[in-house]
Amino acid sequence: MRVAVLRIRGHLLVPVQADLADDVVEQFQTGVLEAIARERDRTGGLILDISALEIVDTYVARVLADTAAMAALMGRQTVLCGMRPEVAATLAQMGYPLRNLRTALDVDDGLDLLGLPR
Repeated sequence: MRVAVLRIRGHLLVPVQADLADDVVEQFQTGVLEAIARERDRTGGLILDISALEIVDTYVARVLADTAAMAALMGRQTVLCGMRPEVAATLAQMGYPLRNLRTALDVDDGLDLLGLPR
């Protein structure tokens, strides 16, 4: 799995296009961490855009939370954006915490949270 990482004025945007199945999770996380390591600007954040995902179960939520924790260890604040209303409701009902993550409705709101003016 190749991880697409877009750079927006020091911030990294990762659109999650495929389901994060067991066999691609490590490749996804490694790709994100390598992109962070290559980035010269260390002040930017990381945006994980999950708007293309139809389903986010507790496994995928844990993978995203773990990825955010790894990014935090590398000095990046993470914003999760694009969560569908039914996914948010399901995760809240299950009591699943998304630690190390801030959330936003879309990429524009995520960039706002990271302090990038429109």
